[in-house]
Amino acid sequence: MTAAAPPDPHPRRHLTWDGCFNVRDLGGLGRHAPGAFVRADSVEKLTAAGWAAAHAHGVRTVLDLRNDDERGTDAAPRPDGITTVRLPLDGIEDTAFWEPWFTDWRWGTPLHYRPFLDHFPERVAATAEALAAAAPGGVAFHCAAGRDRTGLVSLLLLSLAGATPEEIAADYALSEARMTPVFTALGRAEEVAQLAAAYRSHATSPYAEMLKVARRFDGAAYLAAAGVPGTTVAALRARATGQPRG
Repeated sequence: MTAAAPPDPHPRRHLTWDGCFNVRDLGGLGRHAPGAFVRADSVEKLTAAGWAAAHAHGVRTVLDLRNDDERGTDAAPRPDGITTVRLPLDGIEDTAFWEPWFTDWRWGTPLHYRPFLDHFPERVAATAEALAAAAPGGVAFHCAAGRDRTGLVSLLLLSLAGATPEEIAADYALSEARMTPVFTALGRAEEVAQLAAAYRSHATSPYAEMLKVARRFDGAAYLAAAGVPGTTVAALRARATGQPRG
């Protein structure tokens, strides 16, 4: 029997942005500072009120991790003062890597995380560099559902901020209960049941599988091995923890 995720001890980090369903501030996990980084599902769905809430939370940069063919039209205009950076993370064009993971739905779970991290260090490095170089203010990063590509970036940021593997895994698991409205809005409601079946077939759970990944992941060491300069790693850690930049 797999362990269940513990309740979140930081309920204030859960945000309400009209049009999104899976939004939370990483502040409070480890030494992560509130307002520095927010994980989200696709912000294209935000209403004017949703964008106003994001801006009021201090978001000044949006990092879009999706592929070009996933992007559509915003439901409401993005406010002045918010810059959007588009940087696809998953390298979906590498079909030799991805096809085995799609056959039994493991692509939508942390079962593919370690192989992804090993295969695409240059993509994770580029994402880290973009986050470190973002303009002053909060950064919201998102994919489509705010779970897996977003979960990989959260893993990196939380590791740098000293979050425990248990905190990282529990944060990841919070997304699962929000997938029904997320995938319904995306027109892909059937994927919720398909991914649940994938977890059952591998006798695991979102929390248990992410815990395995987080226990064997050191964000700073990974970025160093990927060729990210130490000054960039330090700047990203400082940003995540709210410390002054050197």
